[in-house]
Parts: sequence; C-alpha cells; structure tokens
Amino acid sequence: MKNVTLSTLQKHRQEGSIFSCLTAYDATLATLASQAGIHVLLIGDSLGMVLQGHDSTVPVTMQDMIYHTRCVARANTTSLVMADIPFMAHATTEDLLHHSAQLMQAGAHMVKVEGEGWLADGIQALTQRGIPVCAHMGLTPQSVNAFGGYRVQGRSDEAAHRMISDARHLVSAGAAVILLECVPRQVALALREEVNVPVIGIGAGPDVDGQILVMHDMLGATTGRMPRFVKNFMTEASSIQEAFEAYHLAVTERRFPAEEHCF
Repeated sequence: MKNVTLSTLQKHRQEGSIFSCLTAYDATLATLASQAGIHVLLIGDSLGMVLQGHDSTVPVTMQDMIYHTRCVARANTTSLVMADIPFMAHATTEDLLHHSAQLMQAGAHMVKVEGEGWLADGIQALTQRGIPVCAHMGLTPQSVNAFGGYRVQGRSDEAAHRMISDARHLVSAGAAVILLECVPRQVALALREEVNVPVIGIGAGPDVDGQILVMHDMLGATTGRMPRFVKNFMTEASSIQEAFEAYHLAVTERRFPAEEHCF
C-alpha cells in the first residue's frame, strides 16, 4: 500500500469514496490498525479517558500528546498520522504554533484542534507555515463543561447555520479537513456540501467523506454506556486485527454507520 497523505483524502472526496480513521495511542495497536488498511490514525486526547481514567479530556497535557504521538508514529506503516492539540494548548496563536510544531516533530502529519470560527487566525498561521490542520467542530469534548455534558450539537436551525458558517470560515482560513462530532445527519450533509475539503464524522451519519471511532469503543472495551454512534466490531471477529479489518471494510463499503448510529 502507498502512504496515505492529505492528497489521498482529497482524492477520496473527489471520487466519492470514503476513508477509514481510528484513534491510536500505542505502537502495538497502531501497527495492527495500519496493517489493516486504516487510512488515518488519530492520537486523540481521548487517551485521557480510555488510558488514564479521567472523566474528560481536559487533564491531558502536551507531554502526554507528544509521548503517545511518538509511540504511534514509530509503529505506523502507511496511515496518515493526526494528533490532537490538548485543552488550552491553543489559547493563543503563539501557543498553537509552538505546540503544533512539537507534535509534528514527534511524527504527526497533521494536527487537530477543537473550536469554532475564532480558530481562523490560528489555522491561517499554521497553514502559512506548512502545518496541515483538521478543525474539530460540533461536540468538542474539551468544552464539555461549557456544554453541560456530552450533548448532540446543531439541533436547532440557528445552531446548524452557525456551525456551517464557521466551517466555511475555517476552510477559507486554510483548514484542510473538518471533523464533525455528534451532529444530526442532515446537518453533516449540509455542511459537507458547503465546503471543499474532506469531512470526517463521528456520530455524524454516513454522508461524509471519512468515519472515525475511538479504538477502545469499536473493540468493545468501553466502560459505561456505549455511545449510540458506536458499533462493537469484536463481536464477530476472532482477533483485534480482524476487528480492525472488519471496521475498515464496513466504512469503505458504506455499511457503517447505519441508520441506528445516526442522530
């Protein structure tokens, strides 16, 4: 397999095909996921919950992100590696530039940052310096305290229109990818039609360009309530590798997500 690049993701969008994404945090599982054909590996700050036992992503530090990015990057074979900017590490444009550089030097090919239209200046500064950016919109877990919990975003017409407007603004500033989390299917479809970059969904329905899940969720290792948008791919697999392959196929053949996984 050829290395997956940003151009690969753009080609998927242009051709109407879909690409697969998974979170990854360590060398062993990153190797298996990459070998299974997963197009994008995200070192997510979700590690704060699935690895460290916190009740949110807020406690995750830059040092945590750098460490786990290095682990995944060493093991990766062909996937595009994306890494999260953690809570308040992009409080200023200077902070965002500095911390993004650290993640790129640790092995990331792209950084992901949570926020809305106000991110535009930071995204423009990164893009001008050759750092590709994925803008994470919708339910942004770092803002869970402001949201009052993990709630679907964009349900009202006003909220949906604002999200779409912000997405256009961020793409104009240079965002190379948009990631939408926990938004109604119709909103995700409308947003995708308004931008010219790949849109990745998690709990955003099937009408986007890529799908992502937290690795522990799709392996059935979730503690507590399983989110509606998750499917356990271990139930019919004999190994973790087989579960990764099944997920990849289900995404690329547009069998996942199904209607029951949508809002």
